[in-house]
Amino acid sequence: QIDDIVKAVGNCSYNQLVEKIISCKQSDNSELVSEGFVAEQFLNNTATQLTYHGLCELTSTVQEGELCVFFQNNHFSTMTKYKGLLYLLVTDQGFLTEEKVVWESLHNVDGDGNFCDSEFHLRPPSDPETVYRGQQDQIDQDYLMALSLQQEQQSQEINWEQIPEGISDLELAKKLQEEEDRRASQYYQEQEQAAAAAASAATQAQQSQPAQASPSSGRQSGNSERKRKEPREDKEKEKEKNSCVIL
Repeated sequence: QIDDIVKAVGNCSYNQLVEKIISCKQSDNSELVSEGFVAEQFLNNTATQLTYHGLCELTSTVQEGELCVFFQNNHFSTMTKYKGLLYLLVTDQGFLTEEKVVWESLHNVDGDGNFCDSEFHLRPPSDPETVYRGQQDQIDQDYLMALSLQQEQQSQEINWEQIPEGISDLELAKKLQEEEDRRASQYYQEQEQAAAAAASAATQAQQSQPAQASPSSGRQSGNSERKRKEPREDKEKEKEKNSCVIL
């Protein structure tokens, strides 16, 4: 409906449009610079990565009762259609204690849908503040996971510059599998070495510990000493009885 936006956005994906905006802003052509500003304004107005045109297309394309994957803001969601309305499966951490909250309606681009149970009956959450905190925790966990995946990807030892350009997908998959097998083997070797070191340390600790006398042996030795002392005491008593004292 707006020719300027159609011309600026075209059929670009989100990442392609971001790259186009950067290149247009750096251009000396005033027309390209203007086009870049129009595209940037479009992204600002559609920060949820969903437009009403897209919502209408989804509603008309998804079949009744069909399960599909909905991708928005770097999140995958399970989507279905019930009685002509779209619903997203609720998976945020803030709803762990909300057993009746299963689906959220997708009827606008702002993301403030209605919560429903498994039978698509309205079920508002009991504590909105708890839900908000859970959503914030979910965002933080997603961010930390993204950082972890990025660091893991950067730490991969494959030198992509040495891979020839004409390599086939099968050969590339074999190289990736070999690298993954090598890393897995190294990991298991390290685990086995750590376990062996712990076992040897425990054995040395047991060998260096002095042997302690058992209580039974102590009792036996005490009994034998008493047995040796008792006959001597009896002889002394008998000697005292037989002796007489002269006054």
